[in-house]
Amino acid sequence: MENRSQIEAKFNSYLEIVAQQGASDLHLSVGRPPVVRIDGKLYPVAGEGKLSEQAMKSIAETILNEEQFKRLEKERQIDFSVDLGGKARFRANIFYQKGFISAAFRMIPTKIRSLEELNLPPLLYELTKSSQGFILITGPCGHGKSTTLAALIDCINHTRQDHIITIEDPIEYLFEPDACIIDQREVFQDAASFHAALRAVFREDADVVMVGEMRDIETISTAITAAETGHLILATLHTNDAAQTIDRIVDVFPSHQQNQIRMQLAQTLLGIVSQRLVNRIDGGRVPAVEILYNNNAVANLIREGKTHQIDLVIQTSREKGMVPLNHSLADLVKRGIISLEEAEAYSTNKDELKILLR
Repeated sequence: MENRSQIEAKFNSYLEIVAQQGASDLHLSVGRPPVVRIDGKLYPVAGEGKLSEQAMKSIAETILNEEQFKRLEKERQIDFSVDLGGKARFRANIFYQKGFISAAFRMIPTKIRSLEELNLPPLLYELTKSSQGFILITGPCGHGKSTTLAALIDCINHTRQDHIITIEDPIEYLFEPDACIIDQREVFQDAASFHAALRAVFREDADVVMVGEMRDIETISTAITAAETGHLILATLHTNDAAQTIDRIVDVFPSHQQNQIRMQLAQTLLGIVSQRLVNRIDGGRVPAVEILYNNNAVANLIREGKTHQIDLVIQTSREKGMVPLNHSLADLVKRGIISLEEAEAYSTNKDELKILLR
C-alpha cells in the first residue's frame, strides 16, 4: 500500500496535468481513470488506470485535514481549496456517490486577468465606480462568473482606497492588496455561514463586499440591505439572463414581502452581467454576454413586476452600453471567432440570431 507522501505525489501529478494541458477541471471517481475537462469536453488522462475505492479514500484522507474529513463523513460532501505549491490553486468538492468517494477540482488561475484580457467590454469598469449598490454576475456553473468578479474586484483594488471583504466557499482568487485593504473570509473556516459573514460587514467598516454565492433568503436579504446602506455589493447567481435573475431574487421571498424586495432592487441594482463561455474555432473559449444596466425604465419594470419586458429595454438601449446575448453571439460569429453552430447552441432565440447574421 502506498504511504501518505506517495499518495500526495500521485494526486499532485494529476493537478500538474490539469495545469500543463490548460484544462479547467479534474474529476476523480471510483472505477474510472482520472478525467480532465479541456474546452468544455472530458478526456481520460492518458496512461492512468481506473481508481479503486481505497485509492479515492486515501486521496481524501491525504488532502483533507482531520476536521474536514469528519465534515465529509457527516455531510457526505465538502467544499475546500487546494494549493499546488504556489503554481496553481483549485476549488475542490469531495462527495459521495453510490457510497463511494468522488471528487471534482476546478483550476483557479493564479493571475487575475483584466476585462480586456477576458474579452469582456471595458465599459463594465464603470460599475465599479459606484459607492453603493448591487452588481450581479450570472450564468451557468463553470462559465467564468468568479473570473469576471475577480477582474472587477481587482479594478477596485487598484483604483479606490476602500476596505474590501470577500465571503467565499472556498476562497478562490487570492488578491494582493494595493490601494485597498482586502480581507478574504472563507465560510466554515472564518465564518459560520455566508449570512453570518455578510451580517458582520456592518461592523467591519467595509466599503465593498464580494459574496461568492447567494444561496438562501437570509443572505439575499442582508445583501440587498447592505447595498442600500452605503456598501457596494458584488455577487453571483446561477441564472440564465437578467430578467430571470430579478425573478429568482424576488421569488425567494414570501409573497407579502415581494413588493418591498422589488422596490429595494429597483433602487439598489447597478447592473447584471449574464455570461456563457463559448468554444472558439481556433481552440479555447470566449465569453458571450448579456449586459443590463439599471436606468429609469428598468427600475420601473422591476417595481411593477414586468420583468418580461426587460429584454426589450436591453434591445433598445445598445447605444447606452447594454448588450443582448444574441448580438454578442452574432458579433463573435461575424468576427470569425465562433461557429454558427456554436452560437445557435447558446442562443435563446435562434430565429432572431439568423436575422442578425444576414
